[in-house]
Amino acid sequence: MLALVVCAAPPVLRISELIELLQDDGWTVCLTATPTAATWIDREALERQTGYPVRVRWRMPGDPEPHPPATAAAVVPATFNVINKWAQGINDTLALGILNEALGAGIPVYAFPNVKAQLAAHPSYDRNLRLLQDAGVTAAPLPAELDWSTIVSRIRAPMV
Repeated sequence: MLALVVCAAPPVLRISELIELLQDDGWTVCLTATPTAATWIDREALERQTGYPVRVRWRMPGDPEPHPPATAAAVVPATFNVINKWAQGINDTLALGILNEALGAGIPVYAFPNVKAQLAAHPSYDRNLRLLQDAGVTAAPLPAELDWSTIVSRIRAPMV
């Protein structure tokens, strides 16, 4: 199962296309959105597409886990804010919690940043992206033309 985290950047508006390709590649996809991204996407349509609820908030103690255990995690698109907070271990949203736990779970973790050039030039961004890569995250910029197949080819599908 791929834990797919989505952030509030324009490519999220076409995330259903990526999910379809990932499913065609053999992945079960469970989606978690940052609070802002959740206001940009059609959560009901994505729940129908994946068969799982789109998570945004933490579950209550004692509530069952709505997603099966992940065998890999990816954040697409990854924003400046999420890259920087994630690298620092900040856990103030469910999306960051999923990403932080994935680093400690020993599963493959992928990040596909979509960051404005002005923000990418900020000194903390490159340093934090390298920190994540040093921790084992495979990172590559989101393709400019939204060639989702490039992302699918980078994320190794499970052997069925």
